[in-house]
Amino acid sequence: MALVLQYINDIHDYMNKHGDPRTNSWFLMSSPFPTLLICLSYVYLVKVLGPRFMENRKPFDLQKVLIWYNFLQVLFSAWLFYEIGAAGWFTGRYNFHCQPVDHSKHPQTMRMVHACWWYYFSKFTEFFDTIFFVLRKKFDHVSTLHVIHHGVMPMSVWFGVKFTPGGHSTFFGLLNTFVHIVMYSYYLLSALGPQMRKYLWWKKYLTTLQMAQFVGIMVHAFQLLFIDCDYPRAFVWWIGMHAVMFFFLFKDFYNQSYSKPKVRAKSPQPVTTDISDAQEITYKNGSIKNGYTNGHGHTNGLVRARTVLPAGN
Repeated sequence: MALVLQYINDIHDYMNKHGDPRTNSWFLMSSPFPTLLICLSYVYLVKVLGPRFMENRKPFDLQKVLIWYNFLQVLFSAWLFYEIGAAGWFTGRYNFHCQPVDHSKHPQTMRMVHACWWYYFSKFTEFFDTIFFVLRKKFDHVSTLHVIHHGVMPMSVWFGVKFTPGGHSTFFGLLNTFVHIVMYSYYLLSALGPQMRKYLWWKKYLTTLQMAQFVGIMVHAFQLLFIDCDYPRAFVWWIGMHAVMFFFLFKDFYNQSYSKPKVRAKSPQPVTTDISDAQEITYKNGSIKNGYTNGHGHTNGLVRARTVLPAGN
């Protein structure tokens, strides 16, 4: 135990020494362990504790809660998108090819730093997506993709806010918050009731948009491997590989959800008639009615079904 506590203390010292001094004292920023504990608790809650709790209970009716939750998430995502853009990407201050981290306390720079922390906080509010699935007993929605995506993101963003708040990596947040505006708008319409179903034909394209964002993030991050830029290579790989992982997870979801299996061409099948059909079938050497011939035009009895062969056979 003493050794473990010493390791934890050493990690704290390293984080405080190398972390960005502007965010070191902010809520949940001093150590990675509170965030890690919250993420692990989330996974345990939605995969173990929640299903056990709901096992012998009826699904909760959360329609009004879902309407308000998704509406607030749309507003929150829109505000984050605006803040990240107005603090850098929409003003010409940020370069899409290479944007080092500004470590000053310029008001515009601090606006981006605060936007980064709020983006980190938004990853916790997204946990309710899964919690509501569990409370409504929609366990099939709590997929591996869903849990990994939500469970990993707070920890991933924590490192960015701790060491590189601002700069090149905020392009990830810009794209992601835009996608979330669209995504939570879809969820909001869905929560309004069955009468909105006819307006939700674009779910397939929402998944396509989510995959497109990861392609954009990959290209934007990995370009720094080929050009000289004063931005940490470790974060280039960190962001780029996250985008690769999520792209293939979403692609697998897309294939399972929307790709129709190919239908093999089949040879013409004989048509069957049931014993309820009082239809007479005539052959060269006799006829049958609700039965079969013995080759001399006489029926030998009733059968459940007979095969009518194609003409000429």
